[in-house]
Amino acid sequence: MAAAVAMETDDAGNRLRFQLELEFVQCLANPNYLNFLAQRGYFKDKAFVNYLKYLLYWKEPEYAKYLKYPQCLHMLELLQYEHFRKELVNAQCAKFIDEQQILHWQHYSRKRMRLQQALAEQQQQNSTAGK
Repeated sequence: MAAAVAMETDDAGNRLRFQLELEFVQCLANPNYLNFLAQRGYFKDKAFVNYLKYLLYWKEPEYAKYLKYPQCLHMLELLQYEHFRKELVNAQCAKFIDEQQILHWQHYSRKRMRLQQALAEQQQQNSTAGK
């Protein structure tokens, strides 16, 4: 009985840890949050930098599938470099990254819309040719 309760507690603890780490990793996609962390000296803390290294396991497919903002993985990778962490103190750096993410999203959205339109046109041609 005690073992079952302990196992249940472990499962709940692991689930909570998973959720917290998932949320934190996804916050790394926000350049303004990274600037906030840099300005408060978090990236100078060796323990925090080691934690960022530990979080690289999120790049594995069995974990990455839960991410809503995949660009956080790129930011996590860049945070492994001291030079990048130091540059994030500068608000202009965070602004530039933010703008680049927006441009990437706009390009992706337009490209996806064109692909969907082409697919719809092809399906329409196939259905009219089949009649």
